[in-house]
Amino acid sequence: MARLKDKYIEQVVPALMEKFQYKNINEVPKLNKIVVNMGVGDARENAKVLDVAMADLSIITGQKPIATRAKKSIANFKLREGMPIGAKVTLRGARMYEFADKVISIALPRVRDFRGISPKSFDGRGNYAFGVKEQLIFPEIEFDKVEKVRGMDIIFVTTAKTDEEARELLSLLGMPFREA
Repeated sequence: MARLKDKYIEQVVPALMEKFQYKNINEVPKLNKIVVNMGVGDARENAKVLDVAMADLSIITGQKPIATRAKKSIANFKLREGMPIGAKVTLRGARMYEFADKVISIALPRVRDFRGISPKSFDGRGNYAFGVKEQLIFPEIEFDKVEKVRGMDIIFVTTAKTDEEARELLSLLGMPFREA
């Protein structure tokens, strides 16, 4: 079983039950899924760019990404409806915990001038999103083979009802929040 899931069961659940006075163990918020999204605007001119981005995403997450398509046409961006312009992966279960562990303990500390992630990026419903400026922070990506540095969005979707519960859950899991 994933190291982070063990930590969740043994340490996080009892701490959250004590802090928020839950009566039932099923009330305790948990990670539902992690969505990793990579926008590739260059893909409208060169389709191979999207393939490279999808390969990077599959190496990072360990799961095959799906191509995201434009919802509507925008003439100024030379974009037509249905054109592939990004890639995303939805992680659940064991892969989700492995990826979360990797992000928290390996990838984020490798960011240049890292002082923690913003505690303000909650959406009001207990979900947390943050962006990464380059895919090089993940150890699986080989620096020499990268043609272009790309960023990605990582969204932690939880079952928490409020941002306070979600922040407590993520910080107990080890998420390095910046002091506000």
